Formats: sequence, structure tokens, C-alpha cells
Amino acid sequence: MGIESQALSVILVPLLGSLLIPLTGWAGRRKATGWLAVLIIGATHVLTWPLLRPALSGHISELSFPFYRWIAFSMNIDALAIFMAFTASLIAALIAIYSLGYIEHSEHEPEYYFIVTLFVGAMMGLVFSRNLIFLYLFWEISALACWRLIGYFRDPEYVWKADKAFLITFGGAVFMLLGFALIFAQYGTFDIAELRGKEIGIAALVLVMAGVFSKSATVPLHTWLPDAGVAPSTITSLLHAAILVKIGLYAFARLFCNGMVIRPEAQTWLLVLALISAFVSASAALHETNIKRLLAYSTVSQIGYTFLGLIVFTHYGYIGALLYIMAHGFAKGGLFLCAGIIEHGTHTKDMTRMGGLYKKMPVTAVCYLICALSIAGIPPMMGFFSKYFVINGLVEGGHFTIATLAILTAIVTLLYMLKSFHVVFLGEPRGISHHEGSPVMVGVVAVLAVLTVVSGFLLQLPFNLVKVADSQRLVDAVSLLWR
Repeated sequence: MGIESQALSVILVPLLGSLLIPLTGWAGRRKATGWLAVLIIGATHVLTWPLLRPALSGHISELSFPFYRWIAFSMNIDALAIFMAFTASLIAALIAIYSLGYIEHSEHEPEYYFIVTLFVGAMMGLVFSRNLIFLYLFWEISALACWRLIGYFRDPEYVWKADKAFLITFGGAVFMLLGFALIFAQYGTFDIAELRGKEIGIAALVLVMAGVFSKSATVPLHTWLPDAGVAPSTITSLLHAAILVKIGLYAFARLFCNGMVIRPEAQTWLLVLALISAFVSASAALHETNIKRLLAYSTVSQIGYTFLGLIVFTHYGYIGALLYIMAHGFAKGGLFLCAGIIEHGTHTKDMTRMGGLYKKMPVTAVCYLICALSIAGIPPMMGFFSKYFVINGLVEGGHFTIATLAILTAIVTLLYMLKSFHVVFLGEPRGISHHEGSPVMVGVVAVLAVLTVVSGFLLQLPFNLVKVADSQRLVDAVSLLWR
């Protein structure tokens, strides 16, 4: 199988495979739907493995199925796309396994696993898309999946919060589509490859970034993400760690780091917005007592941090941002799944009613601490190295003040992470204590904690891949200068 067919299968397996799940449920095999989803999402991840070798060698492939003139299902198969597909599918597969223990008593299992698998397929389609129209199509599929999953428990309040998430992200996507229309009006193409080196107008940039920032929950379009904590912990983990908020980051990297040119004054404003998002949400997390809302505000902060690395358009900033997408995925996925175990055991999200859980949940406590330290940027976790590269990239770009404030934000992150660990796991019990979660749930959390540690010691492996992605970005830029 060629690299093009292999990449196409990464998209088609979850998209088409998701259709088998409701059929299995209707056939009376409701319990089998979970294992089928694990098989499909696991196969999606395994299919990314053969793509790693050509990606590390710098190989770039393209595949296109034209529909009508400027609308084509075009795929760009390079190191950036493969890195994102590998990372997202790995975390999604682990979350699907965790779901076997978490969602097993739900009466809507087939629907849950169908939408989760479709969600993964939308992410895979988006990361390989080279045409703006298909990028938008997969973008909206993910929004629909997000809406249904946030309101999964059907409570009227939860449904309202799901509607809020959909309206904000859908509204942003409509503005983004208008931005794509302005780009097409100026350059006559939706092909991202043909737009490389072209300067984007301010109006189009504002519209596109409205979509990017709404999807990635960046201040001031972030309010839907903390409210999404009403969803099952597996879903909040999927939204924060694997797919949804990473879609905006990837779209920015593909459209602007590897594509169109942003004017310097616009770049400065985007850096300021990303910094404000990172610092303000970190401050909000410091005062939060709901564990899932705290982790949600933390995600908003870390997404802002990652945007800093992308927007600065420097060598180290770009590498640091991509590494942090992986580091944050492992660690934040682990934290939300730990929160799921805690919520299952204590029947509350209020940290002030917890305390002393280390004695009852020692494995969960250790895993939570490891993941929290990675988010805070403590060595030797992968989060430390990625944050270091982002700050180095800001200095490399001459943004010393922003780099200093980014360090301050990292300090605030350490404070609220240590506070949450202390309040939940240390001290005397202040409420209901409980035993560990099921072996499947605890096992997945332990795997994510191990990946968080191991990825720091084996940093060279992901570093080589993102370094190739950076070199391909720079080669594109140099080749455009010589045209």
C-alpha cells in the first residue's frame, strides 16, 4: 500500500467504521459497540505507524480527487499532518479503552461510541485536508459531534451548555468560511498549497481567526469550554487533549505557519491576544474549586501558550508548539481521566468536598501529580522542554516582554496545579472517600502518565518529527522567495 492510500485509509476507517456502530447496537449487540469503537479507533492509530518513516525522511505526498473546478478533496501528506494524526489517534484510542469502564452502564452506548468514532474521523480528515472547503466540512462535523457529546446526559442544563458550545464554535466557523470566501475572491483558489506565500488581508484574517479562536477556546471566545465539563470525563478529555481544541491550533499551523503570510502588525496583535488568553485563564484556574472547570481553564491557558509558539513564526517557537500539542495531549488527557475516576468515586466535582484521597486512590494520585507537573513545565517531563522551546522562540523573535510574561504564566500554572493536587489528595478527608476506579480506567490513566514521563526522556523521537515539519515549512518559504 502506497503512502497516499495509507493516509486515505486513516480517514476512511473511522468515518466509515463509525457507521457500523449504530448497526451493531440496533442488532441487539449494545455492549459490543464499545469494543468495536476501540477496534476502529485503534486501527486508525495503527495505520499511522507506516507513515512515520516517510515523514521522518522528509517525504511529502499529495492526493487529489476533483469534484468541480476549484473544489477537490485534496490531501497533503507531510510531517505536520502525520504528527497530528499520530498524536490525536493515540490519545483517542486510549480514551476509547477507558470508556469501556466509564460508560458501560449508559443506556446510550451505541450513540456515544458512534459519535466518538465519527469525531476521530473528522479530525483525521481535517489534518490531511489541503482544500479549504473540505477543511471547513470536517471542521463542522467535529462541531456537531462536540454538541451531541457535551449534552450526552440529556439534562436540560447540560443541553443548554451543549447548545452554547455549538453556537459559539459554529458562529466562529461561519465567519471563517466568509474569510475563505475573501481569500478565494482575491486569489481564485481554495488550495492551501497554491496559497503559500500569499499575503492574507486584514479582513480575511480577522474572519478566519474568529473561527480558529472559537474552536480552540481562546479568550474572549473561551466561555463554552469550562461549561463543557458537564459532559462525561471521557468526552472532556477528548475535547481538551485529543481533538477539538487542537483543531484550531492545527488549522493555524497549516494556514499560516505553512501557508499564507500575516502582516507584522497583525502578528503582534495575535501574540498579545494569545498571551492575554494564557494569563487570564491561568488566573481563573487559580480561583476555581470545580476540578473539571479548573482543568478547562488550564486548557484555555495552555492553548494560548501553544499559540504563542506558532504565531511568533520562529524555528524554536514552531517546534515547541508542536511538541506541546503532544505533551499537553498526554498530560491533560490523563488529568481529565483522573478527574473522571475521582468524580465516579466521590460523586462530586467540588474540590472543597474532597481531601485525603491519596490513601484511597494512590495510583490516581500519582498519575495526577505526574500529569500536573508536565502541564506546569517541570523537568524531565515533556511539558518542560516544549515550554522552553516556546519561550526560546519568543526570545528568538525579539519578543522579550511577552517571553517574560509567558514565564510568569507558567509560574501561575504551577501554583494552581499544586493547589489542586493538595486540596484533592492531601490533608484530611472533607467528604466522601472511595476506592480506585476500575482496572481499565486506572490502567489507561497510568499509560498516559507513563507516556508523559517517557516522552520527556525519549524527546528525540517526537523532536525529530517536528523538526522535519519545521524544515518543510522553511523549505516552502525559501522556495517561494526564489519564484
